[in-house]
This record gives sequence, C-alpha cells and structure tokens, in this order.
Amino acid sequence: MKRLLMVLLLILPFSLSAAAKKLPHVVVVTTGGTVAMKYDKKSGGVVPAVSGKDLIEAVHGLDKLATIETFEFSNIDSSHAKPENWQRLSKKVDEILARNDVDGVVVTHGTDTMEEGAFFLETTLKSKKPVVFVGAMRSASDLSADGPANIYNAVLQITSDVAKEWGVTINMNQYINAARHVQKAQTTNPQTFTSGEYGYLGYVVNGKVIKYNDVVKKEKLALPETLPEVPLFVTFPGDDGRFIKQAVDTGAKGIVVAGVGAGNVNPDVLKAIEYALSKNIPVVVGSRVYEGGVYPLYGSAGGGSSLLKAGAFLAGDLTIYKARILLMIALGQKDMSKEKLKALFTY
Repeated sequence: MKRLLMVLLLILPFSLSAAAKKLPHVVVVTTGGTVAMKYDKKSGGVVPAVSGKDLIEAVHGLDKLATIETFEFSNIDSSHAKPENWQRLSKKVDEILARNDVDGVVVTHGTDTMEEGAFFLETTLKSKKPVVFVGAMRSASDLSADGPANIYNAVLQITSDVAKEWGVTINMNQYINAARHVQKAQTTNPQTFTSGEYGYLGYVVNGKVIKYNDVVKKEKLALPETLPEVPLFVTFPGDDGRFIKQAVDTGAKGIVVAGVGAGNVNPDVLKAIEYALSKNIPVVVGSRVYEGGVYPLYGSAGGGSSLLKAGAFLAGDLTIYKARILLMIALGQKDMSKEKLKALFTY
C-alpha cells in the first residue's frame, strides 16, 4: 500500500502538468483567396497555389497557441464566390463546431467578398463558438506577406477569454471587426477592413487581445436549403427603373436597391419599386453612402418615408451587400411571413 502511494505521488504531478498544458483545439478551414496565392509568370499575376497545410506551416509559433487541424474546403479567388459557397461553408463549419474537442474555427478567405461571407455565417450558424475570418492583402510571394501574422492573430483571438461572445468576426492587420458592420475600405493596403462609426471590437498586440467594444446586434436564421434569386441595383441620376422591372419580369424573388443619401430614389425608380411590390416581391432599400443608416426622413416621391408607406423595407444600418444576404436567407426560410421579414429590417 505504501509503495502504491509513493508511485501515485510520483505520477500525479506529471499528470497535472500534462493537463495544465493541454492546448485549445482550433480547426482552420481554408477556402482560398490572396492568402493562399503565389505569383504565376504565365498569367502575370497571383493565382491559387498554397494548400492549407502549407499555410499553417508558414505561421511560426502557432503550435504553442493551439492544436491545429486543417480542412481544405476550397481554393478559389473570392471574387468568384457565390452565396451557395457560403451556404455549404456554414453547414461544414457547424459540423466542425459541434465536436466537443473543437474550441473554434478560423476561416481563411479572400478579402473581396469576406464581409459578405462572414455575415452569412454569422446569420446562419447554430454554434456560439468563435469563428474568425482571416485573409491577406499580400500574397505568399510578396516581400512582406501579411497572411501568416493574420492567421496567428486569428488563432490567438479564439484562445482569448475576452473574445468569446463576439460570434463571427474578421481579424486583419491586428484589428477585430464584427461581421455585421465590417467593410472593405481599401483595395490594396493591409489596413483594408474597418467598421466605420461603429468601431472595432478589439485589437491584437503583444500576444493579447484588447477589447474595445461588444457586439450589439445579431440576426439568427436557419440555414436555408435553397437561396432565392435576389439582385441588387445601385440607383444613379437619370435612373428610370427599367432594370428593376426587368428583374421582376425574369424571376427575381426579392430586390435590394442602393438609394442615395439616407435611402432615397427618384420618382421613376419609386414606380419600379411599386411595380415589384404589386407582384408580391419584397424590396429592401439601402444606401450607397459609406456610413450612416437608412431612415424615413423625406416625404417627397422616392423619399424614405414614401418608400416605407409604399411597402418597401429599409435596410437600417446594414450595407446594401449585407441587406441582400439577409433578404436572401430570410426568403429561403420555410415560415417567413411579411411581419417577420419586416422585423428583420428595422431602423
């Protein structure tokens, strides 16, 4: 008995030490984008070339943060992405997060449509575990590739206690953005993503996540089996609404219009919107303006107030791109009434 006790006393510290050193388990789901590209002489530009395994091996010190598993979902330029890609991605990420051994998921994605992909998953994921979208503005062939540092910071965010309730985020160039408000604001610079007047959620520095804000608002809907056709139109001076009418006549199930100012259109576009509404096709009106929301401030023909009275929905603080994603997901629900739809688009 004494000998057994001595053996246990010798083994116990090592067991406790091993348990204390257990690292979080993070799955990196790769979809492509600049982060997975290299320069190609034949095409004269960067093209998809780097595997998920290669991506992770390029990130020094990652093994000290977490146990990393990779899943190669796709390897495409995100300018080629379709909503169906995010539909399948949402389903796969939920499957991964349902595992008890997984603490979070990092999604590598092209920056061109990353904000829409992140918002799609934010809206449709069942799991509350953290999901961080990350990419790069410089390819793996560039002199100062930003991909490895961005991936490291994304994994660090998942392991941080202060970032557990943020849902789906984008972590780029040390800044953390909420999926709802993030926008790409620069075509080539590594500091491309911003949340404008809503502010960043946090900042990564010196191996820590510094929290700035909380996520204020999220919409949650079931992942639809099918995604209806929802075109988006940007109005302009002299717009006569013909393209909206054409979309109605060729099978659109919903329409998003980017108005001017606080969500205004001219009288001809108003008539086209009324035509769509008469065919029971929901119309959401947003704004082409970078910051601010859409409100029923103006009562003249085509003003926000007249659009609301006509039966259109206002996008509120959503960008036109995310309003389209939300309308598409909403119309794909089995029990989406007009009242429920209206509740999604409130200002």
